[in-house]
Parts: sequence; C-alpha cells; structure tokens
Amino acid sequence: AAALQERDLEAQRSDLQAEGNRIGKEVGLKIKGGAAPNSPEVQELRNEGNRIKQQVAVLEEEEKALETKLREQLLTLPNLPSPDAPNGRSEDDNVEIKRWGNPREKEDWLEEHWQIAERLELFEAERSVRIAQSRFVTLMGQGARLERSLINFMLDLHSGKGYREVLPPILVNSASLTGSGQLPKFAEESFRCADDDLWLTPTAEVPVTSLHRDEVIPAEQLPLKYVAYTPCFRREAGSYGKDVRGLNRLHQFDKVELLKWVHPSTSYDELDKLRLDAERLLQKLGLPYRVLLMCGGDLGFSQSKK
Repeated sequence: AAALQERDLEAQRSDLQAEGNRIGKEVGLKIKGGAAPNSPEVQELRNEGNRIKQQVAVLEEEEKALETKLREQLLTLPNLPSPDAPNGRSEDDNVEIKRWGNPREKEDWLEEHWQIAERLELFEAERSVRIAQSRFVTLMGQGARLERSLINFMLDLHSGKGYREVLPPILVNSASLTGSGQLPKFAEESFRCADDDLWLTPTAEVPVTSLHRDEVIPAEQLPLKYVAYTPCFRREAGSYGKDVRGLNRLHQFDKVELLKWVHPSTSYDELDKLRLDAERLLQKLGLPYRVLLMCGGDLGFSQSKK
C-alpha cells in the first residue's frame, strides 16, 4: 500500500512540476512579447506558479515520509529460504547431511573446558569482572598464546586457498549494520557508542560486507574471496544458565570469518566450496563434526541456505 501511495504521489508531483515549467515558459513568452513584468496577467501566472511550487514542496515531504516508512517495512522482511532448505519449524527439523570423525565417548573423569582452564590457569573470569563486567574473560599465559596461534593458523590456512586477508575496523556505522542484516532486528544485541554513529561489530561479516556496499562489481572479477579476523562484541541479551559457562556466550570473542562475493548463478556451488574450506580447518585440528542443513524455521533473518 505504501509503495502504491508513493507512486501516486510521484505522479502528482511530476504533473505539477510539468505544469509549473509550462507556466514559467509562458511568463517568459509574454514578457518577450511586450507585456510588463508587473502586469496583472504576468503577476497572475507567477502567483499560480508559486502555488504549484508550494504544492510540490508538500508532496515532496509526503514522499520522503512514505519512502522512510516503506524502507522500514522492507527491513523487517526476512530473506526467502532457498529451495534446498528443508521444511520445518525448529532445530529438531534440521537434516544431517554429513559427519566426520568419531566423537570421544563421554566418561566421568573428563573435564569441562572451564575446569581445564582453571587447572592450567588459561583465563581469568572473576578478575575480568573488575575490569569490565560479567561474561568477559582475560586470557592468560598459554590460553592467550593458544588464541593467537589459532587465529594465525586459520588466517594462514585460508590465505593459502586464495582468500585475501582483511583486518577491518571493529567500529562500524549504522549503514554497515543495516546492509548486513543486523539492523534494525538485532539492535538490542549490539553495543553502541554514545556520541557517534558507531557500533562495536558483532562479526567480521559486517565491515567486510560493507567493503563493497553500494558498488557494482564487474562479473569478470568474481568471485572475490576474503578471510578476516576481528574481535566481536555482542550483548547476548537473554542468555543464561549452562549456556554461559566458561567461554560460552561471552560479550567479547575472537572470530575468523570467510566471505565471498559471487555471481548469483554460482551462489550455492560457491557456498558448498566455502563450507568445505571451513571443514578442512576442523579436519586439520582433528575435531569431529556434523554438517546440518538447516530447515526454514531455524534459518537466521538474512539467511537463505545454511
């Protein structure tokens, strides 16, 4: 409805502007034909032209308001699931398509990761509350070294597969968050700077996506492949209980992200290649895993296939 109304207003404004231009030309012709600039007939035409200008200004304001409303409505629409996405409402309807490795059997003597970290003094949780607040950690000693090593390992591995390494800003503007589907839906999950139009990035996907925002990429340059490391920041509102123990659901964490810009006709093929690159990483680390094809009900707001 808003789109139809916007088109009607645009048509009205266009007609009025055409009439205004016609009157302006008529005023010029009459003066050129000998009429005095302040004569009644010329003045009447000018008054009519001024009335049209006022009407055009009102219509332009209405168009601007409708454009804003229409944009807000469009931003609330999720991406359409691909034909490959299984029908379903929740994670229970996801389909396993692959598994690699054999998970270790659960035994009573095995420790949780936070128990191992405490024994080996890999990170500080309680002292980090003093520095920031809860759900922040300070990696210490071998914990900090392990994090740094994993980041370098991932960047080097993917750079060797043709991904271009990127180290982007970790403060991003609202347009970057909007263009990557984070705003307006996930505003409450993000940290915002008080005095600037800047946010702490929730994922490297946001700044790296905006590297090419508002650009047209020549087809012959595709695919573009990037690998990026950033610290990531999320408020994780609503997370509690067992899901936030140790290094789970932190407000700050490190992430290495793979992104591709591809031709639409090869999109899903390139997605499969990207997934295999991510799997290769897990295989080199010896981490057993499963691959799930997510159903429509478990897809994220901006996702088509996952």
